[in-house]
Amino acid sequence: MNIEIPIWPFVYGSPSGVGKIRTVPEDFIVDENLAFEPSGEGEHVFLQIQKTGENTDYVVRQLARFVNVRQRDIGYAGLKDRHAVTTQWFSVWLPGKSEPDWMALTTDNMKVLHTVRHARKLKRGVLSGNRFEITIRDWQGDQAKTIGQLGLIKANGIANYYGEQRFGNQGQNVNKALAMFRGDKIKREQRSLYLSASRSYLFNQILSERVTTGSWNKALSGDTFIFDNSNSTFKSQLQDAEILRRLEAKTIHPTGVLWGKGEVDVSGDALAIERRIVDGYGELAQGLVATGVEKARRALRVNVEDLEWRFSNQTTLQLHFTLPGGSYATSVLREIIGVQSPSS
Repeated sequence: MNIEIPIWPFVYGSPSGVGKIRTVPEDFIVDENLAFEPSGEGEHVFLQIQKTGENTDYVVRQLARFVNVRQRDIGYAGLKDRHAVTTQWFSVWLPGKSEPDWMALTTDNMKVLHTVRHARKLKRGVLSGNRFEITIRDWQGDQAKTIGQLGLIKANGIANYYGEQRFGNQGQNVNKALAMFRGDKIKREQRSLYLSASRSYLFNQILSERVTTGSWNKALSGDTFIFDNSNSTFKSQLQDAEILRRLEAKTIHPTGVLWGKGEVDVSGDALAIERRIVDGYGELAQGLVATGVEKARRALRVNVEDLEWRFSNQTTLQLHFTLPGGSYATSVLREIIGVQSPSS
């Protein structure tokens, strides 16, 4: 069995143009927003770092070398693209130690913007969101249709697909997960990457089914819902008026499973879709359960906040928007353009 990454169905019709992103790093600007305010005291130093043309692992290595600590003593909330200008938070555990001159870390591609102490390590996922400024160059297409699609995205949100970068080049991370489940030896640091790719693939397959049937933003019998900008979920057997009102207001969203061990938390029509997809990828699903990873839920829909757009000329489109942590800017872009970008 060899898994290929498909073109998952679009919500707003086919893309209405083509263009290039990341022609230069400054065409893809990302600013992280933490979900909390660091306290100012504690054993962990939080650093807000701006980097250009480097990935998150690069900064982790530089920090570990600079203060002579283990890489596992460094925390971060999320991975960021290499081909971009990103402002990102890191934490460094320095118990009982004075701080070095962080400004000495400054290079042409990395700059420390701010430091503050906190009591706990920065954990993955603790972001309120990411703010994006994206420039699409060499754009060609139907401008009126593009503007119409952007208006629909602003009003209704997007399908919360995992971006293609999650799966590696040509989906290799999912197939490497299959090889791992069959007994192939892998490096320890790659294990979580392959597990995440597997779960993400199954989730996208479930979401694509609900996009196809028009239920990605609607209630099915037996759905579990998630509150907007939250990890809190609740179940509902019936599509009552209050559920429908909150779905329309986009304050709750239907969810899809991130597969693993644990109890089934949907029923009815929602369960039927998830069971059909998961059963179709039995080796992948069973491999995930065998590793002990726990089931979780992810929103099928995500709101695109503060979306603004501007054609600065006939071939350049500029976008500004905010997404919650864990959602992908490429899932916004795929709805309006076929993009060409360097590999991460």
